[in-house]
Amino acid sequence: MKQAKLLWIDLEMTGLDPVDDRILEVAVIATDWEFTEIARYEAVKKVGPSLMKKRMVGEFWDKYASVRDALMAQNETGKNGRTVENELLAFIDEHFEAGERVLLAGNSIHQDRKFIENEWPRLNARLHYRMLDVSAWKVVFEGKYRKKFAKPEAHRAIEDIRGSIEEIKYYTKKIKV
Repeated sequence: MKQAKLLWIDLEMTGLDPVDDRILEVAVIATDWEFTEIARYEAVKKVGPSLMKKRMVGEFWDKYASVRDALMAQNETGKNGRTVENELLAFIDEHFEAGERVLLAGNSIHQDRKFIENEWPRLNARLHYRMLDVSAWKVVFEGKYRKKFAKPEAHRAIEDIRGSIEEIKYYTKKIKV
């Protein structure tokens, strides 16, 4: 029996519009319910340089100019979207039970899911409709209990996933069963 139960994902995109923007970078970590890392995958998805220049502007990208520049620089080594989707599906086949819908996990995961629906429909078809959104835990713990997790904002896919996993561990340690 395969151990992976959650597929943690983070995408870096040119912006937040799933129609006009594109995925630039993807990372996934497969974990069990103890949030122990079983395997990981990372890829750069190649995007047209003119689209990147057009979409990666404004206040956010000005604030994170070093992230923007790093994403633009690595684009040269990127793979096409179909290849990345194939590799993600192979990762799921290797680490998750066949025929089961995979639970997606992450922070504000609904936004990443919109991009997956738009750019990787075959991957989307493998995913469960339910998702583990750490942001919902954040809302409850900050609003109800005044407990706040200080998550670093790297805005790089693998570091953001690791931060989300640490955040859910922080919240679940507060629960008494």
